[in-house]
Amino acid sequence: MGIILEKTAFSVNIKERKDFSCAVFDKNGNLCANAPHIPVHLGSMEDCVKFLIKSQNSTINPGDVYLTNNPVTGGTHLPDLTVITPVFRSMLDNGQQDHHPLFFLASRGHHSDIGGISPGSMPSSSTTLE
Repeated sequence: MGIILEKTAFSVNIKERKDFSCAVFDKNGNLCANAPHIPVHLGSMEDCVKFLIKSQNSTINPGDVYLTNNPVTGGTHLPDLTVITPVFRSMLDNGQQDHHPLFFLASRGHHSDIGGISPGSMPSSSTTLE
């Protein structure tokens, strides 16, 4: 996943800085496998997937792709966008569409032109305690 994301990205942060992560999660949102990318991304990405399952469970359908950057639900900071894709078995034996994901794919990448109070998204004053 990581190699494909890196090779197809337009973002310099992803293509050259390699500020991204990819992982596979089971149907309950538990981490199954990840590439050795950015640890802070991977540590909280599971929370994003679990929040998606909890909040959207009955409305998740084949073909859906979710995008989030919410730090409260497992994001890291605003410029880190997380893309979550549920993966379904295409059809059940009886011909009915399966509406329960088998697993989830997720990737998170830093996009410097999104969020924050100043260019670059991480001003030094953001961690200053007053």
